[in-house]
Amino acid sequence: MKVLISFPSAAMVVPAEEMQAVSDASHAVVQEAKDAGVWVFGGGIDESVPPVLVTGDGTVREGTYPQTSELEGGYTVLEVPTREDALEWAAKIAVACRCAQELRVFMYDPAS
Repeated sequence: MKVLISFPSAAMVVPAEEMQAVSDASHAVVQEAKDAGVWVFGGGIDESVPPVLVTGDGTVREGTYPQTSELEGGYTVLEVPTREDALEWAAKIAVACRCAQELRVFMYDPAS
């Protein structure tokens, strides 16, 4: 099962002097996930780059869907055998990032 583990930027309230420790802890969890063979992708949305909406005919316009205008924060995609495994990884990320993580499951698609 592929899962999305994420948090909004506002959830991560860390004093500036502790950011390096959070970064180090986060990178350690990423490496652990890679070593365990469950890592697919992860990263933070670059909030300095505005989103654009690309239509089926190739038209590009500034902005996005209204319901996703606040899409920001950090995201991790893992492929794990069970929901329990997903919850364990979400907890590890929560500890490293010092904020709660949202867990979502991707629908199964045999082609992906």
